[in-house]
Amino acid sequence: MRAREEGSDLPGVWSAYGGLLQHLRIRAGLSQQQLGDAIGYSLELVASVERGRRPAKAAFTAAADRVLEAGGVLRVLQDEVDRAKLPRFFRNVALLEAEALSRFSYDPLLVPGLLQTETYAHALLGAHFPPLDEEIVEQRVAARLARQALLTRKKPPVVFVFIVEEGALRRFVGSDAVMHQQLEHLVTCARMRNVELQVMPAVRSVHSGLNGPMVLLESMDRRRHVYVDAQGVVSVRSDEDEVSEFWLRYGMLRTQALSTEESSRLIERMAGEL
Repeated sequence: MRAREEGSDLPGVWSAYGGLLQHLRIRAGLSQQQLGDAIGYSLELVASVERGRRPAKAAFTAAADRVLEAGGVLRVLQDEVDRAKLPRFFRNVALLEAEALSRFSYDPLLVPGLLQTETYAHALLGAHFPPLDEEIVEQRVAARLARQALLTRKKPPVVFVFIVEEGALRRFVGSDAVMHQQLEHLVTCARMRNVELQVMPAVRSVHSGLNGPMVLLESMDRRRHVYVDAQGVVSVRSDEDEVSEFWLRYGMLRTQALSTEESSRLIERMAGEL
């Protein structure tokens, strides 16, 4: 319950992780300072993690697990710790993503989070209004980057299709350097065997995605879900008839967008313009 003493908005899993860390540290006969010295982190950070005020990053967990001879018990909690950094409204969706075999999305406004670079994500969250505390920005950037592990998951791998509006790629976020790096990163991601990236060209003025963004997920047990996210409000649908309409709509979108090869060439040209 220590997290509740610091503020009701702190995730309970941070407190649970902190309590376990404290137990393992005391069992090992180490002070917070000694643990911090052994794993390369400050006394302040170790104390904050133990009190559930700050989340542990993967590098912290790996080092602490090794020094404390914890046998991987801290690593088991890391995914939940990372997921708790996400905005509350998105956490259930992140759970669905974690169980997905395939993920198809249409993004009309911005580069999708799973393909964002760290600098792009930081610039984007830095422009949030009302302004976010810098620590919250850092936590959400870290959580967004942690989600990207889905792109390289092996057992089982996830099949991705991203359809992104050309206007989203031309929307200036951060600096020229930020955008150039982001576009180059998209080209790199598009070369992955399990990723297909298609651009909806600006000249295609009318198409079946104009009602807004959507994400289609198929889980390991072959159940299909759709979620839409607008202004921080997430709606998840699993009704078979309703979901079927979204999949049909998405199929049409794929025929209306540029091919993967054409899309990569367009993105490369856009990067060359910066």
